[in-house]
Amino acid sequence: MSHKHVFITAEIGINHNGDMEIARQLIDWAHLCGCDAVKFQKRTIETVYTKEYLDSYRESPWGTTQRAQKEGLEFGETEYDEIDAYCREKGIEWYASAWDTQAQEFLQKYNLRHNKIASAMLTNMELLEMVAGEGKYTFIATGMSTYEEIDAAVKVFRDRDCPFELLHCNSTYPMPKEDANLLLIPALRQRYGCSVGYSGHEVGRIVSTSAVALGATSIERHITLDNTMYGSDQAASLNVKDLLRLTEDIRLIETILGDGRKVLSEKELETRKKLRG
Repeated sequence: MSHKHVFITAEIGINHNGDMEIARQLIDWAHLCGCDAVKFQKRTIETVYTKEYLDSYRESPWGTTQRAQKEGLEFGETEYDEIDAYCREKGIEWYASAWDTQAQEFLQKYNLRHNKIASAMLTNMELLEMVAGEGKYTFIATGMSTYEEIDAAVKVFRDRDCPFELLHCNSTYPMPKEDANLLLIPALRQRYGCSVGYSGHEVGRIVSTSAVALGATSIERHITLDNTMYGSDQAASLNVKDLLRLTEDIRLIETILGDGRKVLSEKELETRKKLRG
């Protein structure tokens, strides 16, 4: 098979709602649906948010402050040790996007194959230097970013000889399909001479499958057990049925795309004999 394998990441993110049982079920589904990896998000609450923000009001299952909500959604060492062991047992890879250098340091204790720079972190030079210094293949999301900002991020990774791929991304939740601007996939590929994937927050599958047809080398989508669950990412996530359909669609598109060489198949040669005599 000469077609390229698209790397599919099921972004669990914070859709586990701080519950390991939900996290395990989401890992199970990602594995059963044929995803290559699951992804989480790691934050050091005190570093990422200001005290004012953390003390401010927010209604959630964990209390009435932003702090209670953020802490309720944050997994620590015990949970990540369990995630690490569980993913190994299942034979699916996991990785995470760190939202600060302390969180990235935390992730270093696990033998992860990939790193991820979230769109929100693209201009955090200290974090970029740290991640690029690890030399692991890194997915760099480009939502909310200008070309100048992407140039600067790419330079950090190229200077350190760290392999990476850019992810085209529109940071709205959920993203209206007409905002997808998928022609940025070939545009980014041309500008930076690197692989370009797609990280999506839309509802449904057509944008992601179209991205693959345009040459996206990876797809990242949020997944959920139930779109109506508590959480800011649930509505823009794929439920299990849609995730299975999406992975099947992507694997089929890989084959449909072929290798771009003009070769007449045996079947076509037979038809040619009949129709051209």
